[in-house]
Amino acid sequence: MSELGFLILFPFATAAVLAFMRNGSAVRTAVVTAGALAEIAAAIFFSASYLMGRDFPEASSYLTDTPYADKVIMISEALLMLLVFSQALRFRRYYILLLSAAGTVPMLWLDISGLGESTTPHIRVDVLTVIMILTVAIVGSLICIYAVGYIKDYHVHHSDVEDRSGYFLAMLFVFLGAMMGLVSSDNLSWMYFFWEITSVCSFLLIGYSKTSEAVTNSFRALWMNLLGGCGFMAAIMFCVLVAGVYDLSQLLRFSAVPDLVMFPVSMLAFAALTKSAQMPFSRWLLGAMVAPTPTSALLHSATMVKAGVYLLIRLSPLMRGTLPGVMVTAAGGFTFFAASLLAITVSDGKKVLAYSTISNLGLIAAAAACGVKSAMWAGIMLLMFHAVTKSVMFMAVGAYENSTGTRDIEDMHGMIVRVPQLAFVMTVGIFGMSVVPLGMCVAKWAALRGFIDSGNVYLILFLCFGSASTLFYWVKWLGKIFSVSKESTRQENRVRKTEWAAICPLTFATVALCFLYPIISHYVLIPYLNDWMPGHSKDVFSSSITDGDFVIMAIMIICICLLPALMIVVNRRQDRRVLSYMSGFNTGDDRSFYDSEGNRQKQHLSNWYMQELFGEKKMLGPCLALSAAFVILILSNCAIRGLFI
Repeated sequence: MSELGFLILFPFATAAVLAFMRNGSAVRTAVVTAGALAEIAAAIFFSASYLMGRDFPEASSYLTDTPYADKVIMISEALLMLLVFSQALRFRRYYILLLSAAGTVPMLWLDISGLGESTTPHIRVDVLTVIMILTVAIVGSLICIYAVGYIKDYHVHHSDVEDRSGYFLAMLFVFLGAMMGLVSSDNLSWMYFFWEITSVCSFLLIGYSKTSEAVTNSFRALWMNLLGGCGFMAAIMFCVLVAGVYDLSQLLRFSAVPDLVMFPVSMLAFAALTKSAQMPFSRWLLGAMVAPTPTSALLHSATMVKAGVYLLIRLSPLMRGTLPGVMVTAAGGFTFFAASLLAITVSDGKKVLAYSTISNLGLIAAAAACGVKSAMWAGIMLLMFHAVTKSVMFMAVGAYENSTGTRDIEDMHGMIVRVPQLAFVMTVGIFGMSVVPLGMCVAKWAALRGFIDSGNVYLILFLCFGSASTLFYWVKWLGKIFSVSKESTRQENRVRKTEWAAICPLTFATVALCFLYPIISHYVLIPYLNDWMPGHSKDVFSSSITDGDFVIMAIMIICICLLPALMIVVNRRQDRRVLSYMSGFNTGDDRSFYDSEGNRQKQHLSNWYMQELFGEKKMLGPCLALSAAFVILILSNCAIRGLFI
């Protein structure tokens, strides 16, 4: 238990130290690095102790009597509300006052009145907790190390932005501590407290630059997540005052009669949809890309949006065949498909990654809401693979932007020659997100089986068409990286050592997970799922992927590893080089041509973004409106049936 306490409290202590340190000092770099490595080491030690302990795969519970911790949380909730109030008044966003008070005041009333006191364990650790702890600690801590070098270059390129890098780094560590508390809490009030910390942290980080766009987008993120927090609060009030339930594990005991807890489950699912940026709440995550890249990397991979899908996975046994399950599967499947189409129409690298995150989270949400083990296996694997791979992509794009001043995919033409190291990292990331047999494709394969097992056949259509769209935009990006019309000049490597110190391990982890997932599945996930959901078939993994499939995947991985060696052999061949065909007379420099009227035209290669067919202006608004109408309809039905029937 001491290790878990360290994992939760140490990031907050590190943040307190960083907040008062001088900008750009070597000592600050050392503190961030040491703090991040200590968090990683503690997470690995704690996880190994649990997985090799005698209680595995059963859950372990801690902290039954917590009067002092409850008082600290109550005071912190009030201070958090006052912080939100001050920002809302400062920027005249008065609706924020109502949303913040609506979520926090009832919780404070429960604490003060004593109605929210629980004698059950407040902390609960199982395999899903361990997976989340490892994901948050390893990915999140490495992003903090990456941020040290990145934020220095950020202020060089954005000299008009006030240098508050100490505050920025401190908030990253606060985020890690909040996530550790969230994923290890079983008590609903504790979960809500850490849930709200993540909402406020994202608001503060998105608004870091204090530009009008950043302020607008940060408040959009805040009000959407505070709205979800109100749903979380409503679920807690019902559980405590009506059902006498104080913990998430107690709520899950109603899985045999889920209609009795339809209202709290629907409210918690609604909160999870807002946090995971599912349609119609996707715009807050799209707006978050105005923040410095470490913020985006952390939001998309290890924190915030992962909190939403984590809660949905926890609620999975209560959603199979219920109205809340229908809401989440439909919203998730539709978001997966629609966001993948929208990603085709944009060229901003961070925006493509944002749509990709929204899309993949939709798939995880849909898998979680199916409520069967094969879909659960797919959802957890997708969560792991996505966290690692997406962090690699964001950090690579951020490093490229700091080096070249642009993050537009069209400006990445010939990147394999100009900045080959970053091109290699991006290639690994793109392969990890889209190419068989790497992680995401394997998990989608299992998700397909889960959708069939659960009877949600319509999700198969979303999965098939969404996956095709996903492959399309990733291959477009890859094509720009490798398209070289003429030998380009290699650029100076301006990526800092602290950035490489984070990028390289996560790039390696992207590939390593492809070899490790059978081991993780066999020795960790399957025993856990069999213990957690004993009423379903125990043949989770083999029913989706057979031994013959393993052989095929092993051969494909070997072939991928041999590609660099093959390229060396090809490059040594003395082939005759010819001028490119340009639909006109090549001028001889392979960069321009003469058209039919004899005018010199510069060659330009560009992707097709199909904006005239289904661009953001045409498609995003209707998608948000349609999904909003559906969510409101289902939530209203759940509220009526859950409260009055």
